[in-house]
Amino acid sequence: MKSLIPVVMSGIIAVYGLVVSVLITGSLDPAQPYPLFTGFVHLGAGLACGMTGMAAGYAIGHVGDACVRAYLHESKVFVTMVLILIFAEVLGLYGLIVAIIMHSSTSTIGCPAELLAS
Repeated sequence: MKSLIPVVMSGIIAVYGLVVSVLITGSLDPAQPYPLFTGFVHLGAGLACGMTGMAAGYAIGHVGDACVRAYLHESKVFVTMVLILIFAEVLGLYGLIVAIIMHSSTSTIGCPAELLAS
């Protein structure tokens, strides 16, 4: 049962990407213009969350594999495994935080009224 911890922690990384995608799609309004700046910020937010999620998943995969194999021989490795997995999980959490900060910056930016009129 303890060997399922890396699998569960890697599943949490996927939820981070889902949160960012729901935030971005929730802010879209077909009746409003979609500025180029907002599009690039949303792209950057998705890439930030995606790349850090990929790095965190890679780290969790390697650490989880090595530590589950070591746990078969030595049960003291479990606490160390959980600590290292938490540090790997934080990589994905940092990407989520950056993506949320980037997404929140787009709500104040819009097209000037002069550009919309022409």
